[in-house]
Amino acid sequence: MTVTGSAVPRLVRGVRLREDAARGRWVLLAPERMLTPDETALEVLRLLDGVRNVDEIAANLAERYAAPVGEIAADVAELLQDLAERGLVDLPRSPPEG
Repeated sequence: MTVTGSAVPRLVRGVRLREDAARGRWVLLAPERMLTPDETALEVLRLLDGVRNVDEIAANLAERYAAPVGEIAADVAELLQDLAERGLVDLPRSPPEG
């Protein structure tokens, strides 16, 4: 699977991004596992709303951090590819209807 700019990423059903206030960190909770994303991954995960596509996420982050959109897009695609391979993120080509 290759991440394209038109893919609209979202967390897989049953996966949640939550703040662990007791430990002062954010975690990605999935059935029988937990991941602690670094700050870069956390910024991407916060933008996964099932509406924005990969290109829009990269543009948002590039603008926010005054960074080249091409570099940001490559990093976002790599992260999403890894998360998809782990079964945590779904990468449909368009937002769900309804």
